[in-house]
Amino acid sequence: MTVLTEKIADNVKKVRENKPLIHNITNFVVMNITANVLLACGASPVMAHASNEVEEMVGLADSLILNIGTLTDDWVITMINAGRCASDLRKPIVLDPVGVGTTSLRTNAARAILFQTWISVVRGNATEILALADKDCGSKRLEAIHSVTDAADEAVRLARELGTTLAITGSTDLVTDGRRTLTIEGGHPLMPYVTGTGCSASALIGAFLAVDSDPVYAAATALAFFGVAGETAGVLAGGPGTFMPLLLDALYTLTPDEVAARARISTL
Repeated sequence: MTVLTEKIADNVKKVRENKPLIHNITNFVVMNITANVLLACGASPVMAHASNEVEEMVGLADSLILNIGTLTDDWVITMINAGRCASDLRKPIVLDPVGVGTTSLRTNAARAILFQTWISVVRGNATEILALADKDCGSKRLEAIHSVTDAADEAVRLARELGTTLAITGSTDLVTDGRRTLTIEGGHPLMPYVTGTGCSASALIGAFLAVDSDPVYAAATALAFFGVAGETAGVLAGGPGTFMPLLLDALYTLTPDEVAARARISTL
């Protein structure tokens, strides 16, 4: 095994052994899916977004996921308050900037969260990352219209500027903190056809951050695990309707050694 494959196996094992509590302030569309993905991988999910309990919940949790998929003004305030609390407690935070660049609410919210909290990892598609970088990405749709390659150079620059780690997901994933850059192969073509796979990847990164203090390795190994699980599910899936249950089964049944043997992570 290489250092990276050993890290993958170790992180999968630690998540299952430690069962970290992952606090999700996430969108209504994916709450059930995200919770099931976290449970299947061995973590413990909690969905809590009431303004008068988020800080207390952050204190109990091992990591925090902020997902702006179904945003309101009140939720922006709640996310910033939760993020500030997690930052003060030095707990890892994952930001999923769903649809950033499509509306001013989403764009301004994502930037406010970034500048008022200490984000460990931003996980988005290439178009979202380009929008965060203040580039005119030309999209008014929520799905990606750019490839990971399109955003790679800008991601390295943006990661340095923000002092955070960026994880861009697509047919090939890329993780960078501006100094180290890793690419991850894997997944299945059916993944974009199931609501919540991207959001679930963000949550899975949060689970790995709870057991691995290095954001680059935590994000890359989480995405490698998710990619192997996607490939496993795709073998038997007849379409999107059967894919998600099989993905949950794969996350639950894959052994750490299997994941390590099949993961494909490269250093750029």
